[in-house]
Amino acid sequence: MKSFQERINETTRGGWIRAGIWGTLYVAFVIWVAWGDWKSLGWLALLPLVIDMFTTKYINYSWWRKYKDTKPALYTLFSWIDAIVFALVAVYFINLYIFQNYQIPSSSLEKSLRVGDFLYVSKMAYGARVPQTPLSMPLVQHTMPEWLGGGKSYLDWPHWEYKRLAGWTSPKKGDIVVFNFPAGDTVCTKMQNPDYYTLKYYYGEGLIKSRKDVFGEIVTRPVDRRENYVKRCVGEPGDSLRIINNVVYTKLKISDAEWQREPEREGLQLNYLVRTDGHVFGAKYLEKIGISIADRVQVDPQTWHFPLTQEMKAELEKNPHVLAVEIEPETQGGAVYPLGHNEWTRDNYGPIYIPRKGDKILITEENYWVYKRIAEAYEFRPMCIGEEYTFSMDYYWMQGDNRHNSADSRYWGFVPEDHIVGRPVFIWLSIDKDNHSIRWNRLGRKATGRE
Repeated sequence: MKSFQERINETTRGGWIRAGIWGTLYVAFVIWVAWGDWKSLGWLALLPLVIDMFTTKYINYSWWRKYKDTKPALYTLFSWIDAIVFALVAVYFINLYIFQNYQIPSSSLEKSLRVGDFLYVSKMAYGARVPQTPLSMPLVQHTMPEWLGGGKSYLDWPHWEYKRLAGWTSPKKGDIVVFNFPAGDTVCTKMQNPDYYTLKYYYGEGLIKSRKDVFGEIVTRPVDRRENYVKRCVGEPGDSLRIINNVVYTKLKISDAEWQREPEREGLQLNYLVRTDGHVFGAKYLEKIGISIADRVQVDPQTWHFPLTQEMKAELEKNPHVLAVEIEPETQGGAVYPLGHNEWTRDNYGPIYIPRKGDKILITEENYWVYKRIAEAYEFRPMCIGEEYTFSMDYYWMQGDNRHNSADSRYWGFVPEDHIVGRPVFIWLSIDKDNHSIRWNRLGRKATGRE
């Protein structure tokens, strides 16, 4: 066996340069992960292994290369394995700590973000989360593809506590945010929309459990393995929020100021009933206005149902065949959070206080049901009427810009800070859902929600 000095003498300049680069990156990464929790600096004990890969090479990771001439088939096999393992590890860490791709699956943010938009989502903006279920298949959220047998894509053990690394900022009002679905902790495998708690409210837990042919198995998922949602932040920790006739108002808890009307984003949509003289709108006309094929619903010979921005509404009102454009009745929105414990509606909601970490709130009969889920499902601590409760996390209020076609905080409540995934930065691809063509004019557009 070669001595240490011999191995040092055989190390090339390129080897030392690579060792310096990768060693520096590794040290910087460990410090970033350990920031605020210096016990994690113990990972620096692996630094000699990183240096050894490029210098002394006591651990021969490339032992299979010696078979290049004698056993070419074995050499080729291990070359592929080496490349695949490296790619999976690289993708795993990039997706966890730097960025991930996200596709807009529904119309809840039309026209801000559209179905078919592919987003670059920054994990570093709000600070990447240390994975709570670290042993998982890269690029798979919670369920393996059918061609790989289905089943869970992660192991329940080990399970790490929530920790977020240092980021540049925190979610602000106006930001478009990607987060894990808070009500996705419990899921009916055959009916995932609406969520389990809404199904239980309407159908009862007994029926759901007895009709597996309809609802499927009931499974639970850890925070980082719940579905990814994307909405706009309209309420920050410490805000009080209310909705009056679809307009969001907020104010600070400590302020005596009047309610402040939140700015209505360009592209905000509501559902309308369009009354006509019996005229049938042409496809080209509706396309010109901006109404997609999926949104063209004719209720009866004289009534159409469309989601419209104020600009689209004004354009329709100019049509000589249109008799009236009326907003959809709020009763069509269904029950809102907390289910069965208020008289609020989708269009007229609150007021409600959004908790901030460290806040102490006296729990009363009026606010118990508002904060009960926080204590039971997110913080796992008892909450009792008549006692003060101290919140251990920040919470946010998220809503879609397509207000009447968005399952958001009005239906399932607060978004805890440990559910925050990242902030969309730009659109790198956009596929039109109607004709499956590329929307070239959307490529490279910012997706931060602050334009």
